[in-house]
Order: sequence, then C-alpha cells, then structure tokens
Amino acid sequence: MFNDKTAQADLKTYYRKGPNKATRVLIEQVSQRGVQGSALLDIGGGIGVIQHALVERGAAHITHVDASRAYLETARQEATRRGHADRVDFRFGDFVDIAPELEQADIVTLDRVICCYDDMPSLVEASAKLARRAYGIIIPLDRWWVAGAGKAFNALLSIFTRNPYRMFIHPTAEIERILAAQGLRREFYKRVGIWQVAVYARS
Repeated sequence: MFNDKTAQADLKTYYRKGPNKATRVLIEQVSQRGVQGSALLDIGGGIGVIQHALVERGAAHITHVDASRAYLETARQEATRRGHADRVDFRFGDFVDIAPELEQADIVTLDRVICCYDDMPSLVEASAKLARRAYGIIIPLDRWWVAGAGKAFNALLSIFTRNPYRMFIHPTAEIERILAAQGLRREFYKRVGIWQVAVYARS
C-alpha cells in the first residue's frame, strides 16, 4: 500500500498542490503555538510534508518515524534537496515498538496515521507520552457512514488486491479520553471534509 510507486505519486501531487487542506490547517495551528527552535516528532510522516513546513518555520530538530521504507527514503531525498536532512533523524519501524527508544519532543504530529493502526490505545498513549507541549492529529470522522465506507474499502482491497492494509475508524471520544489521561487537552478543532483536525496542549 505504501510502496515506492505511491510515495512518488504523493510527492508529485505535493509539488503541484502543496499540502492537502487538512494538513495545511494542522501545520498552521501547530505553527501558531511556537515552532522556532522546537523539536518535532512526526509519526507516520510519509513524504515529510509537515516536517518540511515546520523546518522552514524554524523547527530545530525532527524525528521522522515511518513503517514504510519507501516513504522514509522519499522524505530523506526531499529533505536533502531542501537542505535540511542534517536536522532530521529518520527512524524505520512500528512506532509503538520503538517508542521507548525515542526522546520527548515539543510537538508530536500524526497526520492520518491513527486510522491506519489497529491498536489505537497503544499508539495514542505511547505518542502522547512523548509530547512536551503540543500534540496534533488528523483522523476520520467516526460517523456510521464513514465507518461503512471504510469497511467497504477494506473488503474491496482484500478481494481484488489481497492487500493486507486496513482502515480503522476509531472513536474520537476514546482517543480524547486517552489524551486527557496523559494531561493533554484539546485547544483546536476543525472538520475538513471527512477529516477531523485537532491540536492538544499539555495542561
């Protein structure tokens, strides 16, 4: 699902259009909370859209964790092209597995990542613990019709491509309960199409 072909396609779209609308909203909201000199942990960062934007706005160090080698390498090449690869620590693997090895960051972002992970509680709790100041996410609406579309998508993917990837529509209230238990409270929320953009701050 997240191979070199899709990574290159995403990069071409990024060159043409820039970040998608939901990601732009997340970047702007995180930036308003102070980026200069900060450390960013970008989980499932893909081709590096968020990190490229925040480095340009003054972020000092990025840790980019991704379970796709193709996307990680594409992000590395783009960071090199832009001249800031020396400020990025590229880490391959399942975030939950390697989280104990990672240091806390001022800002933690998960752009359409929680919906790709079956064990949501482990992912959210482990990532929240590493957020010193701000925590930003983009997740699908947890409406019945979105869940129905997700199930249909998963079925078609399994039947016609045998692809093991699955989309998960996790309850927003459960995500926020875990974040609240970690001392994070929501400061910003906006719906963008079927996506929810939210930023949390440590209380």
